[in-house]
Amino acid sequence: MAMRHVDDAERRARLARRHGLHPAHRLDDVLSATRAMTVLHSTESATPYLSVGARTDGVGPEQVDRALYEQRSVVRQLAMRRTLFVLPRDLLPAALGSAAARVAAEQRRRLTRDVERHGIARDGTAWLEAACEAVLRHLAGSEPLPARRLREEVPELTGTVTVGVGTRYGGTFPVAPRVLAVLGAEGRITRGPNAGHWRTWRPTWTLTADWLGEDVEPVCPEEGYAELVRRWLRTFGPGTADDLRWWLGSTVSAVRTALADVGAVEVSLADGHSGWVLPDDTEPADPVEPWAALLPTLDATTMGWRGREHYLDPADVPYLFDTNGNAGTTAWWDGRVVGAWVQDPDGTVQVVLTPAGTARAGRQGRAALREEAACLSGWLDGVVVPHVYASRLMKGARLP
Repeated sequence: MAMRHVDDAERRARLARRHGLHPAHRLDDVLSATRAMTVLHSTESATPYLSVGARTDGVGPEQVDRALYEQRSVVRQLAMRRTLFVLPRDLLPAALGSAAARVAAEQRRRLTRDVERHGIARDGTAWLEAACEAVLRHLAGSEPLPARRLREEVPELTGTVTVGVGTRYGGTFPVAPRVLAVLGAEGRITRGPNAGHWRTWRPTWTLTADWLGEDVEPVCPEEGYAELVRRWLRTFGPGTADDLRWWLGSTVSAVRTALADVGAVEVSLADGHSGWVLPDDTEPADPVEPWAALLPTLDATTMGWRGREHYLDPADVPYLFDTNGNAGTTAWWDGRVVGAWVQDPDGTVQVVLTPAGTARAGRQGRAALREEAACLSGWLDGVVVPHVYASRLMKGARLP
């Protein structure tokens, strides 16, 4: 039987429907929007709020807060690629048993090495175990606490290390946040209420069992990776094995095993590579009418694949991504990224197109994006969102 071919137009149609970006396929609430995307990026505090807002009608920051901090139907978790995500709660065992466990092991190794190298302790492993146990004891029965309070109240967290000398992100840093990151990646503690506005990130920490009302048992790595791959294919398929390896931050072997475990079906893609879909997802997708969307920094759609040519002109990458591959805000027309969006000091949203995007959007696309900008301005209601990962286009770089 001939291998089915999925062209770029079909991939964009799938994206429009499954990601809740087409007006006819909006999602109902915070949990359904998170499930639709498998996970939401949460490195920047505002991103999950804006990501949900872009995929739903009438769901604002208050509902996102309620899902995170009252219903706790979605949770923040350090997982794939040492990135902070918002996950549906039922995905937590799979993430903790696979991608998060890989991150935790690597962070443990690096921290114990640095503790010994900087003279904090001769035995970094013993020091880290003592520090972790001290944090767990201190949080037991306590209200959620910010990292600063934990540093002040837990002597075992004392110490600093100097890393990345001569680099942009180098400097001398306390070890306390790295201990918390290890415990968080292992699922023993979790991020509780945000002590700041939703647009800024001031997390508090609490025991995971206290926050969720139960212990979370990680599944075995193979089962965890299989579940992550199953959900990723439902959201992003077809995608390549390389897309999955990058997204998971895993090994090629883990991806191959997971694809086999879920019974993934191979298809051909327009760029000549092989892609994969779930066995019940092989039917062609119908086209959709043109649509416009404004997505936030590091949105899960923009960051879903490593190979992005089916929705992104390679010439636009330097204007929309930083040198580490982090995407800024994006403006979409009919399934393709055509630019970015920024805010005036009063919070009004403006769309900025690349030269290629201007030609691609045309009059219809530009008008639709102006309408999206007005809607987003109303949704933000004067709130100006700060960005850590601002692209060249967002910064106003002159375009050729």
